[in-house]
Amino acid sequence: MERIEAELFTDPGNDAVVRLPPRHFPGVLIQGDSLSIIRGDVAEIVQACAQGNVDDAHEAATILLANLDELLARYESALEAHDIKRPY
Repeated sequence: MERIEAELFTDPGNDAVVRLPPRHFPGVLIQGDSLSIIRGDVAEIVQACAQGNVDDAHEAATILLANLDELLARYESALEAHDIKRPY
């Protein structure tokens, strides 16, 4: 383990926007439990697709996309608040 200083661009919540040295752009810190939930959501979509259950897959994918859109909006808002151009 190495201790370093990082720049925090949002509150230190579950999806904090941080920049680690020597990175040019910040990233999003996702806690392990949240990562596990995202993985579970994707697994649900894969399972529904494998079973030919398109409606369930679509519903789960729509929810996952909305959650990711919210996370991306938080990231973009943090960048804008600190005059950092998007890396994409």
